[in-house]
Amino acid sequence: MSATGLPFDDIRALIAQMPGPDIRARHDARHRQEELTKPSGSLGRLEDIAEWMAAWQGRAPTVNRPVVAVFAANHGIAAKGVSAFPPSVTQAMVENFAAGGAAINQICATFDLGLKVFDLALDYPTNDISEEPALSEKDCAATMAFGMECLADQPDLLCIGEMGIGNTAVAAALFAALLGGEAADWVGPGTGQDAAGMAHKRAVVQQAIDLHRAHFGNPLEVLRRLGGREIAAMSGAILGARLQRVPVIVDGFVATAAAAVLHALDPTALDHCLFGHVSAEPGHQAALARMGKVPLLALGMRLGEGTGAALAGAMVKAAVACHNGMATFAQAGVPNRD
Repeated sequence: MSATGLPFDDIRALIAQMPGPDIRARHDARHRQEELTKPSGSLGRLEDIAEWMAAWQGRAPTVNRPVVAVFAANHGIAAKGVSAFPPSVTQAMVENFAAGGAAINQICATFDLGLKVFDLALDYPTNDISEEPALSEKDCAATMAFGMECLADQPDLLCIGEMGIGNTAVAAALFAALLGGEAADWVGPGTGQDAAGMAHKRAVVQQAIDLHRAHFGNPLEVLRRLGGREIAAMSGAILGARLQRVPVIVDGFVATAAAAVLHALDPTALDHCLFGHVSAEPGHQAALARMGKVPLLALGMRLGEGTGAALAGAMVKAAVACHNGMATFAQAGVPNRD
């Protein structure tokens, strides 16, 4: 418990303790890039990724223990019919993850990425945000702390994703509160709503926005009022990774909403993060642009589950493998200047 007895004060204290990048490690990585058997800059963004990894790991970059953490939760707002699927699908998909039958299982197996799935009290949905706050301050802060548990095995790269019926509605409300605008600016089809479903979803999300608007100046209060357990857990995971110097890859629309909470608290809070892809959910590109983030991939995906982050994780592995495994000009006996 914090000295004031207010759980969010603990979170704010952690934000204040965030380490910055290791400038020397980044310099060393950049120097090595200039010595590798390739024209300078010819690997493009892969070179930037290797240097970014070094800066946040504080050493020569490695990807030996990558983990995809998928957080699953249910939302009270789902009872209002904001999704094309019922809340029971969340539990069914968690079971599918465990059985190895989901898309994220195949991607992780293909690229040798670890996978952890966190069930966040699926039998107890958050409150309906269109009628009341989703969580108490205590529960929200505790869920953020629980999200940090995905770092218990000390991964050297963390990819975060989610599963939760109704959570694109929740994410849309969060973006409106954190980045500005109204429901129409952020609500998309999610799991595949038709025109009538979209209109209903916009109306319910707008109701939530209007109900909580007086609290939009406080990002943590926005999270506990408009968020969900998986979103709070992902925010906590991103923050915990920063404190442990673990680089993070953020997945799509919903995961980015979790990141946006930290960005609103401190714009530098996401410097240790890459954004794996731009979702087909319409508001995602706008959210990334407003936060000044450039995604690695654009594949028209909108599945969630951490799938975009995991695919980007494969790119990070390739960037680090090139950085560490390529020969230098001296080693290969290749002249590096005319």
